[in-house]
Amino acid sequence: MQLTGPEIMRRMQMPNPSNPQNKPDIIITPFDKKCMGSNSYDLHLGDVLKVYKSTLPHGMRPAIEYRGAPESHNIQDWFEHVAYYIDYINSPLKYNPMNPQYLLDPCSEKSHETIDIKIPESGLILSPNVGYLGHTVEYTETYNLFPYIDGKSSVGRNFILNHHTAGRGDDGFCGQWTLEIKTLYPTVVYPNMRIGQIYYEEFTGARKPYNENRTSHYNGQMGPTAAAIIPIERILEKQK
Repeated sequence: MQLTGPEIMRRMQMPNPSNPQNKPDIIITPFDKKCMGSNSYDLHLGDVLKVYKSTLPHGMRPAIEYRGAPESHNIQDWFEHVAYYIDYINSPLKYNPMNPQYLLDPCSEKSHETIDIKIPESGLILSPNVGYLGHTVEYTETYNLFPYIDGKSSVGRNFILNHHTAGRGDDGFCGQWTLEIKTLYPTVVYPNMRIGQIYYEEFTGARKPYNENRTSHYNGQMGPTAAAIIPIERILEKQK
């Protein structure tokens, strides 16, 4: 059962003796009452993005500072130097993101090296050929409830995907939310723009809080957090 906006507010204001340090079931920091909706709370985009180095062709920019008008930009802006742009014109396949040379290996630590990109107040143009790790401005803690985030309607209608797959949180998760951002077109984003919304649901069954699970990778995360390395495991069929 999903919580309404007034119920979210109530849970934020009521200490719970069963939680660590008598905390309420929901903590959102910073909090602005104007961002509370009928059954969700609006989340905002932090000012730092991360990009995996291995996915970027040499000489290409992962993003472009927006100069205030579309006509002030052209495709050459994606290149760090005119020489790389000329090379792209002559050898476009070298810069094609479908080239396996730029693959991302989920099981490789080296493949998860990142670079940071600061989003300026003037805005940053994201490329549809790049995946970005962003983060919410808001730090949240959730106890005894199931939190999850989703895009706002206006964000979706600008074809910004703000969580590629991992919009579901856990009972006991504490931290900022990492966003897996992808765009359909070259798209401008701004720091502190509304990027999504958080919902809360009640659940049944015994609890297994995320913050008490030693195998949890992302509890307490702040800022965009790269993927934990996915281990290669052999599942052996039990012999009868």
